[in-house]
Amino acid sequence: MNFRQVKSWQWVLVVIALLVALDWAIRRPDSRTRELNDIIATQASPQLKNYPYKFYVLRVEGKTAVMSTPRNFDAPAFRMLGVLYPDINVKDNNNPAFIAVERLLGQVQDEVKAIVLAQPEISDVRWELDRAWLRRQGIEILDK
Repeated sequence: MNFRQVKSWQWVLVVIALLVALDWAIRRPDSRTRELNDIIATQASPQLKNYPYKFYVLRVEGKTAVMSTPRNFDAPAFRMLGVLYPDINVKDNNNPAFIAVERLLGQVQDEVKAIVLAQPEISDVRWELDRAWLRRQGIEILDK
């Protein structure tokens, strides 16, 4: 088989494979990011390890670790907590169960931040909304 005998659909498959490989290479975490995520996994308390949302480092920019979060002003906590805890009335701010899971979210987020800040060469954490996770949970967030 020579170059001219390759069918057009085979070229499509080759191009798709190359695009997938390129996407993987671009989005693959660098070694420092992988190292920080490994440290989070090994140093996390049982509470953090068992939390339904897995916080992780997206990338490192200088001395700042950019970390994922399922909440911010565009995605209030009650929306994602309603997905994680469907039996809790998250629309009632005075509901003791809602207050407890909201407090737990803050605790695990503080813990993962402390783990990352304790690492050499990291002096700050910046949170970035995990839009992909929210979309997978059926939570719509308007892009700005």
